[in-house]
Amino acid sequence: MTALLAGAHAQETTPSDWPEPVVDYYTGTILFDRFEYTRTDEDENIGVWDMVGWYGGDTYRLYFKSEGENKQNDGEPTDIERAEILASKLIAPYWELQAGLGTRGTLTSESNMENYAVISLYGLAPYQFEMDNSLMINEDGDISFAMEAEYEVRVTQTSYLQPRLAISASLSESERFDRQSGFNSIRLGLRYRYEFSREFAPYVGMYWSKSLGNTADVAELAGEPISETGLVLGARFWF
Repeated sequence: MTALLAGAHAQETTPSDWPEPVVDYYTGTILFDRFEYTRTDEDENIGVWDMVGWYGGDTYRLYFKSEGENKQNDGEPTDIERAEILASKLIAPYWELQAGLGTRGTLTSESNMENYAVISLYGLAPYQFEMDNSLMINEDGDISFAMEAEYEVRVTQTSYLQPRLAISASLSESERFDRQSGFNSIRLGLRYRYEFSREFAPYVGMYWSKSLGNTADVAELAGEPISETGLVLGARFWF
């Protein structure tokens, strides 16, 4: 009885204009997970970026994702691997379902950019694996899939090892965009970064990539290499 009276008294004396304990608010971040310079085993120098930006609250967000590269001194334009705008909804702890539109191709006035719709499952898998799984359908109805996974191993309070895996595949062949059906490629990377601050962390690393299946067969017939290794130097930063 004493406890009930005390609770009733507390409710009566609480000011009516007090704010809610937790107020939903909107914020945003731009993260360059990879901003690097690559030297390949074919003596090629490549600039690479991989970024994601978002704005929103805990449940709904708007994302922009972009990846691409530019080979230095080859006379070729910058290659956009993806540029996507997505609406996102939190569907489970640590997991977001995203849907939107994207484009990819080379940045030239005569470029035939590939436009597509995309659905992504984006989040943190068990054991702290960061994952981005995307299903894409282009304007011709061709279906492709991309999966990226990263994992952070803490070495010290300010340094990390970051293994990375990327796999791409196509459910249908696309003659227009020179993409074969089946698994297309796999890429493994390992980076060591040191955080001068939470917002800025330079890194060094290496990677290995290989064409797979029909994509590798076509490359071999054309006399092109089907695997590549490289050293990277770059920085991870956000604001």
